[in-house]
Parts: sequence; structure tokens; C-alpha cells
Amino acid sequence: MRNIVVAVMLLCLTAIGASAENYPYRSDYLWVTVPDHADWLYETGEKATIEVQFYKYGIPRDCEVSYEIADDMLDADSEGTAKLKNGRGTINIGTRNTPGFRDLRLSTTVDGTKYVHHIKVGFSVDKIVPFTKEPDDFKAFWDKNLEELKSFPLTYTKELATEYCTDKADCYLVKLTINKQKQAVYAYLFIPKNAQKGSCPVVLCPPGAGIKTIKEPLRHRYYADNGCIRMEMEIHGLDPRMSDEKFDEISRAFNGRENGYLNNGLDDRDRYYMKRVYLSLVRCIDLLTSLPEWDGRNVIMQGGSQGGALSIVAAGLDNRVTQCIVNHPALSDMAAYSAGLTGGYPHFSKDMMTPENITTMAYYDVVNFARYVTADTYMTWGYNDSTCPPTTSYAVWNTLTCPKECLLTPINEHWTSEETEQGHCEWMLKHLK
Repeated sequence: MRNIVVAVMLLCLTAIGASAENYPYRSDYLWVTVPDHADWLYETGEKATIEVQFYKYGIPRDCEVSYEIADDMLDADSEGTAKLKNGRGTINIGTRNTPGFRDLRLSTTVDGTKYVHHIKVGFSVDKIVPFTKEPDDFKAFWDKNLEELKSFPLTYTKELATEYCTDKADCYLVKLTINKQKQAVYAYLFIPKNAQKGSCPVVLCPPGAGIKTIKEPLRHRYYADNGCIRMEMEIHGLDPRMSDEKFDEISRAFNGRENGYLNNGLDDRDRYYMKRVYLSLVRCIDLLTSLPEWDGRNVIMQGGSQGGALSIVAAGLDNRVTQCIVNHPALSDMAAYSAGLTGGYPHFSKDMMTPENITTMAYYDVVNFARYVTADTYMTWGYNDSTCPPTTSYAVWNTLTCPKECLLTPINEHWTSEETEQGHCEWMLKHLK
């Protein structure tokens, strides 16, 4: 395993040595937060000090900063103020006695406007372990469902989607039926032009969270440009050619906080909404590996957030997967909040933490699938992420026992750069079988 730590240097300022900051796009203000450990990592018991800087129009501003300090995603346990002189000050955020992250949450009011920022630093992160335990019959449960899936024949339609064809790849809109209830998923399938039989790796890309169309199907066109078959899928059985307005209507009706699909049927492992979603991943792999252009060897999962979670799920369910490329996976250690610990997206509320729901979560939690991944895995995550927090990314990472590499980008919140995304494709090409 190689552990690649990215030193993020977005702005060079006089007398700033190694700094890491999130420069807001076209913004008049800038926070700079600089931990006294360049990699933002400490051992338990070590104290962490953060230098805080604030600029408006690039000019240091004296101001009073209010702050809270908390464990990752949890309520603050201390607070205070610090005065910035010449735009700078330091805050000692203390330590942790257990592995995990501390979050320094900052705010100041300058010229009548309130500005906020935060930074998370980690303590003994390689010792973070998931709260979620694997049910005794976890594997048997999924093996049974996979056997039932095999009893239903591979059934799909495919039509040319000329609006997304390129000079290097043809694009098809696929509707893939999952089960006897005729539940389906849609996908855009990109096949390199004039691809020879047995010549192409296949790449399946599940979506991020939400009820939405397949956004920007051509965003990752470089996979097909490099000779890969790529499938960009959705999970709800909604035709991606619907208008954004129609998707918004459906999302408002069926994906509210109180009735979202990630809540749907959570009290019963057999009725939970994500059961058919997880099985649809295997069905998509069935389709991809049935194509005559598939090279017969390489099956790659690639996705971020919910898509990252589903990529690990697919790799854990299906040993045909040879590579798993993941950004900040969601659906990880979800029930940890029930014990007052940091949990993962979708951050179920306290009233959702019933015994029945917690039991079901364990059958769908990414950390339990991570134990079964054998594919070469490449994973990236940021420390400032409060959607898929770094604590749960480490819970997944530390659980994986497969060949693995990671790219750590501490400054990142819930995003990855285009350079990082293209780096995924480059990593994939280097690791083909």
C-alpha cells in the first residue's frame, strides 16, 4: 500500500510556510487555517494548534473570531474567542484520547457580514474502527438474494442516444429490468467506436445521492476515449430524459427528510429500498460482462459519495470486480450515532435509531461489504468533509484488507477536483489485468 498525502498549497502569502486553505471562488474574503502538523494528523494525547488567518480583498483584517470545538459531526464541547492581529491568531484545540477527528468551527463578523469556516484534524486515524458489527448471517443473507437474482433472466433494452455520441464512442440509453416485479434502472452506456471483440475493460459508475437525472453523462468521457466501456447509471428507474423540473417534482414528493428513499423500509431488511439498488449493481455487471466487446478480465467500479458506497458494495457482493475506485463513501458506519459516535451519511436522526432500523442498517452498511472486497482499491477523501466525514472514511479504509492505495486531500470538503477525477482513470489504466 502506498499512502499519498497531498500538501495543498492554493495561495502563497508572505511569511506563510506550508499552509492549506480553501479559497472561495470569486470571493472577497479568505480564511487560512494552518495546523502545526503539516499532514493535519496527530497521535492521541498530542495537542493540536491551528493558526487562523482572515483576509478581505487580500488584506489581513483584525477581528475577533468566535470558535467551537467538537468531535467530528457532533455537538460542540468547548467554545471561546480569539483576536486576530494583522489578520492572524492561534487557537489550541487540545487533543483526543481516542482515535478520531476534532473540528474547529470558526465565525467572525467583518463590515457587517458574518463569515464562517472550519477545519478538522485527525488523531491516531489508523486506529479508527467502525462501530457497526457484521451480522452473523450477513453473507448468507446476500448469497440468498444473489441466487434469487440469477433466477431472473438478463432483460434490457438499448437504443442509440445520439445526443451523447462522440467521435470516439457511441452512446446508448439502456433500461435494465432487475426482477420479476419489473423494477428497473436506466443507464447511459458508452462503447468505443469500432471496438473489437474481447478488447474493452468495463467500468460501472453508480450515482451520488438523490432523485435526479444522470448529470453530465459526458463528464468522464475520457474512460471511453481510452478504450473502456463505461456505464453511467441511476438507481430509481426514472428515465433520465425527463426534464429537471419533473425530477425536482418527484424528489420533493418522495425524497423529503421524513420520507426519503434511504428511510424507506428501513425497519425490515427484506423491504428496505436499497435492497433492489444493491442487487441492481450486480445485474449491471451481468449486462456489461455479456457484451462481446468486454475483454473478459477487467470489471471496474468507480464512484463518489453514495456512488462510492455502491462501488464498494458491488465489489463486496461480486468477485468479478477487479478494481474499485472510490471517493469519500457514504452509507458507512451509519448506526454509530446511536452510541454518541460519529456516523456517516445520510446522518439518520435520533428518532430513526430504533432497534429494528439499526439491525437493518448493519446488512446495508458499507463497512460490512468492505470486509469482502478483494479487488484492487483506490480511495480518496478529504478531512473537512461534513457530508461523508473523514471518521467514517477511515472506518472503511481501515476495514479493507484488499490491495489498496489512497489519496488524502485534507482541505477537501465534499468535492473532488477534475484533476483528481482524471487521476482515477489514470490509476485504473495502470492496474488493468
